[in-house]
Amino acid sequence: MARFFIDRPILAWVFAIFISLAGLIALPFLPVAQYPKVAPPQLSITTSYPGASPQDIYQGVTRQIEEELNGVEHLSYFESTSDTSGAMTITATFAAGTDIDQASVDVQNAIRRVEPRLPQSVKDQGITVEEASSGFLMFISLTSTDGKTDEVALGDYLNRNVIGELRRLEGVGRAQLFASQRAMRIWIDPDKMVGLNLTASDISAAISAQNAQVAAGQIGAAPNPISQDLTATVLVKGQLTDIKEFGDIVLRANADGSNVRLRDVARIEEGSESYSFSTRLNGQPSAAIAIQLSSTGNAVNTSNLVKAKMEELSRFFPDGVEYSVPYDTSPFVSASIEKVAHTLAEAVALVFVVMLIFLQSFRYTIIPTLVVPVALLGTLAVMFAAGFSINVLTMFAMVLAIGILVDDAIVVVENVERLMAVEGLSPKEATKKAMRQITGAILGITLVLSCVFVPMAFFPGSTGIIYRQFSLTMVVSILFSAFLALSLTPALCATFLKPIKSHHEKKGIAGWFNRNFDRLTGRYARTVEGLAKRSWRVMAVYVALLIGLGYLFVNLPSSFVPDEDQGFLIVDVQGPPEASRNRTVASLESIEAIFKKEPAVANVVAIQGFSFSGQGPNAALVFVTLKDWAERGAGNSVQEISNRANMQLFGLKDATSFALSPPPIEGFGTTNGFTFRLQDRGAKGQAALTEAAGMLIGKASQNPMIAGIRPEGMPDSAQLVLVIDREKANTFGVAFADINSTITANLGSSYVNDFPNSGRMQRVIVQAQDKSRLQAEDLMKLNVRNASGGMVPLSSFAVAEWQKGPAQIVGYNGYPSVRISGAPAPGYSSGAAITEMERLASELPDGFGFEWTGQSLEELRSGSQAPFLFGLSILFVFLLLSGLYESWSIPLSVMLVVPLGVIGCVLAVMSRDMSNDIYFKVGLIAIIGLSAKNAILIVEFAKDGFAEGKSLMDAAIEGARLRFRPIIMTSLAFTLGVVPLAIATGPSAASQNAIGTGVLGGMISATVLAIFFVPVFFVFVLRLLRTKRLETVNEEASDGQEPAPVTSPT
Repeated sequence: MARFFIDRPILAWVFAIFISLAGLIALPFLPVAQYPKVAPPQLSITTSYPGASPQDIYQGVTRQIEEELNGVEHLSYFESTSDTSGAMTITATFAAGTDIDQASVDVQNAIRRVEPRLPQSVKDQGITVEEASSGFLMFISLTSTDGKTDEVALGDYLNRNVIGELRRLEGVGRAQLFASQRAMRIWIDPDKMVGLNLTASDISAAISAQNAQVAAGQIGAAPNPISQDLTATVLVKGQLTDIKEFGDIVLRANADGSNVRLRDVARIEEGSESYSFSTRLNGQPSAAIAIQLSSTGNAVNTSNLVKAKMEELSRFFPDGVEYSVPYDTSPFVSASIEKVAHTLAEAVALVFVVMLIFLQSFRYTIIPTLVVPVALLGTLAVMFAAGFSINVLTMFAMVLAIGILVDDAIVVVENVERLMAVEGLSPKEATKKAMRQITGAILGITLVLSCVFVPMAFFPGSTGIIYRQFSLTMVVSILFSAFLALSLTPALCATFLKPIKSHHEKKGIAGWFNRNFDRLTGRYARTVEGLAKRSWRVMAVYVALLIGLGYLFVNLPSSFVPDEDQGFLIVDVQGPPEASRNRTVASLESIEAIFKKEPAVANVVAIQGFSFSGQGPNAALVFVTLKDWAERGAGNSVQEISNRANMQLFGLKDATSFALSPPPIEGFGTTNGFTFRLQDRGAKGQAALTEAAGMLIGKASQNPMIAGIRPEGMPDSAQLVLVIDREKANTFGVAFADINSTITANLGSSYVNDFPNSGRMQRVIVQAQDKSRLQAEDLMKLNVRNASGGMVPLSSFAVAEWQKGPAQIVGYNGYPSVRISGAPAPGYSSGAAITEMERLASELPDGFGFEWTGQSLEELRSGSQAPFLFGLSILFVFLLLSGLYESWSIPLSVMLVVPLGVIGCVLAVMSRDMSNDIYFKVGLIAIIGLSAKNAILIVEFAKDGFAEGKSLMDAAIEGARLRFRPIIMTSLAFTLGVVPLAIATGPSAASQNAIGTGVLGGMISATVLAIFFVPVFFVFVLRLLRTKRLETVNEEASDGQEPAPVTSPT
């Protein structure tokens, strides 16, 4: 193949240009993301049961739906919450790679089966199934600049004009309104109603009778007499549209001609449909929409689409209303990708410098440098075809690939140069001879490196997705590199290089460098000879190194991915269980004040009524966005700011709150750390479960390995139990249904029907006015009409008792559960914390089980697969080399090198206090391939020398001496290419350091140790297995043909 292209240099160029063009065309269309779509697809099922207690919702609604969910295909786990606010949410998580649309249909069908059994008011509210990711992509806030527009008006505007437009955008999975649209609120006064002998049911009935749509038909509609020549539609104003018309509703017409109207017993206003949420932006009331990404959406694109749409819609905003995007996670993505792109450029530049020093000729240096962009562009084209995105992992793969890309070209150029200098051949002849010598080595290296990365691509689960994009990008660029090394590079060498007079006539710096390097090579050859003669001692040292490595490796802490400074924090706020909305807002004000003092903070968005642990008046969530990385200055990373803030947050009296950094991979839970679920599997009841959770958290908080352990969710709160004496109620002639409807309409809110309001149907809601539902006594004063038409107060047949009860019931996989989250203590890995929690949980009384979820579950699944993966990679390499060299012993001498690279990898990571995470594993696999690559170069030449009839010792020393220069050169090029990763700062620095450090350490140790150990391994292994090998090799040499690698096309 090489010879074919040496004779047709233009064809080689044509191929290269085609590859580059394909890449350039694909580049603008490649989506940009932080990570590949790793998070398993999720659906959220939501509904509400207004006024019901968490127990009622859990048993009557949630459990029913969960039972049906169990049969849905590919469901991996589900979790439900039933809150005091009447809200019910089930989040169902599916196996990675599930078609979310199909899953959604399956879930809808399951709900259809269960719907007839659900309470009527739940059916009225409807059950929604939406795609969701667990975190928010961005927030859009509307604020009033002049203070004339209140929260309800802002919320109504968002609901009418904005949220529908945003939901249509590509990539928006769910747009949640943290505000409310308007509704006709009818605030009834129970005291006046008693005097007029009216009940809440009378009012609801009158409204639904008099606010109704009438379909009146037409006059003169067909069939009609032949003389009829006109038809017209009849309109009857059945629906009421404003406050005055609702006030005029007649509740009772008396015999004397007077009547009782709705306005006599109620205050009527256009209020808010629900009062469960309120949002604040930097302390100002506002209305907000939270956008969640769909499972197939791309963060950067979606964020840009949303901003563009808001810019377009803002032209139509009313006066004094403006929008802002106070929280957006996508700049972090763009910033980190840009950062890695810079690293890529730095790596190319550093590699160029190394080659210039070694090759000392611009012509020689330009050849390998030309190969890099062509191979990378080719890789981009393949990534586009495979549906990959430009993300941190595919970019890392490219940075690592640069070193490998240049390698192949350097090996070719270096060999051509040596032959021209030593044997005085013309460039074309030298290239032909050089390619005969090293085509085998290049194919070997390519196959080995591809093989190391291929097993990664078949990794199951979500970690498999991470590895897949990395490994395939790597393999593709390696294959392109080999193709170019066999086509473009030799063609360029043959046409572009000048013949050399003599190898070492250089003057000045270059001459000095060459002289010193030659001296070094000589010294190196002598050292190798000394070592090879004492091969047993060297092997003893090697075994000692192996034992040390094993010990270090076992003690390396493990984790999933490093925590990133993503440019924002989340504060979870939990008021006391009984706290009202006003108390929570007061706590939010003090939290806002704490963050206002931080100079690095850009925006503070607070949502009252909603938090990751549940919904309710005492819950809140604060999103704090920091300024750009460049503007922050030292001491202002997310970690440092959250540590400072937490010191002050712990001091707040009326709410427990803590600042958390968001999870590094979007979609794995809402915060980092571990996520544990304690389940009541023995039907012990809510009280026993809470007690068991208390015991577990108590034990864990004293444990040195676990930090920040806390229950997630709402603590138990006060509840008022109304005990109705049914016999007494019957004596009074009161029907049970009337008692229910009276209580629901007065305390809960009763949704009667809809009314048209400026082109939109909005709800009509009846509820007792605020001063009539403040105390337990107010409840006992409510009256119910009995069979004979008299009014009976509740107090005559019921008593109220206070008790503590759950404010929220959490279910995990169908069992009542408690969510517990925490993090490993500093110096311990998440793996150790997980094992420790399992040990503590096993000490609990019988009947309690536990499960892991989210990121912890993924970590447990991925950790166990890693050793198998490494083993597979090493086995693949060994088998390939055996096939290539037609020998079992030669590949063994190559494989012995692998641990030498791993030593450096582990030491480097330990010295920087990092852990064994996904990036470390990726780096480790790269090192396996790279260390084998150096060994192949030496062994290939030693094997040829041995076949020519040199003694084993001389062949090994000669091979090492010849390949010393290219090995040092390619390794230096690669090592320097990785340096920018290892010392990166700013966005996504943690990931870059994690991958850079391991690879850097591994590469240094692989090079330094391998150049001394490989010749020894070669001698040692072939001596051990000598007898059989020698004969066949000698036969081959005595055939008189030119010794060449088995695979080279001669």
